[in-house]
Amino acid sequence: MAKVLITGAAGFLGSHLCDRFIANGDEVLAMDNLITGNMENLEHLSGHPKFTFYHHDVSTFVHVPGKLDYILHFASPASPIDYLKIPIQTLKVSSLGTHNLLGLALNKGARILVASTSEVYGDPLVHPQTEDYWGNVNPVGPRGVYDEAKRFMEAMTMAYHTYHGLETRIARIFNTYGPRMRLNDGRVLPAFIGQALRGEDLTIFGDGSQTRSFCYVDDLVEGIYRLLMSDYAQPVNIGNPHEITISDFAQEIIKLTGTRQKVVYKELPVNDPMQRQPDISKAKEVLDWEPKVMRAEGLERTYAWFKNLPEGRLYRKEHRDFEDYKRN
Repeated sequence: MAKVLITGAAGFLGSHLCDRFIANGDEVLAMDNLITGNMENLEHLSGHPKFTFYHHDVSTFVHVPGKLDYILHFASPASPIDYLKIPIQTLKVSSLGTHNLLGLALNKGARILVASTSEVYGDPLVHPQTEDYWGNVNPVGPRGVYDEAKRFMEAMTMAYHTYHGLETRIARIFNTYGPRMRLNDGRVLPAFIGQALRGEDLTIFGDGSQTRSFCYVDDLVEGIYRLLMSDYAQPVNIGNPHEITISDFAQEIIKLTGTRQKVVYKELPVNDPMQRQPDISKAKEVLDWEPKVMRAEGLERTYAWFKNLPEGRLYRKEHRDFEDYKRN
């Protein structure tokens, strides 16, 4: 049995990772400051003898008693709505937070995996994106607070690996979806489904020709787990290489949900990437991993979960009052 610390545990991906390690019989220490996470994602683990939750901000000192085998650092706002609203906290969790957790891993002799993102590639000039592409990122643009935070996270992690010999892993995560996504967090898939369920028009930013590649959460968790257990320290793309335009994706959602609403177009946000498709050759070679859940099946599962939400969740404001956090 391993003892595992998962930060950002009350978030979409963090909660699924908690499930994976609990299913393994491991002891899970879940940590989240709940600035964007939601305890509803962890309700089913409440009272489990091998599950403990800590309400804590990893940007401050992190203490965990006893031994620790693995750390998975998934604490970070991930949607544009969040990181544009709380830019300082977004930068802090991937800089100070990563530094704190790397120090904890070093002290405990634990292996640490950090959750990076396809956003390190920015608006890419290389397609599909391979791990040796350095990216096309505007560090002072509105998205820079997230993009550069994750790029710093990777640099800090690799410094600990090369200087201290720490066991580190870096996952570059591409668009992921599935149950427990926040319905109104601004990302394209939950935005489309939420609008369809509320009878609203589906909103496309730009002309819809930009592309995304969606990976179902079960596949992503398997890829993360295999990377953690591997002996590979360089960054690895974890995502689904099946690319689709936003316009075509909107039509898939309309067909899936049966909505009669139309598609409306709005101005594309600054520095929004036009293409996003992972090259997963490295994951296939090193991890013997590739996605197995086809998009049609994954969307059916996800839509079924959203349909069963209480009606109030369709209209609930997902974003908290961040005034207290702004002072920090």
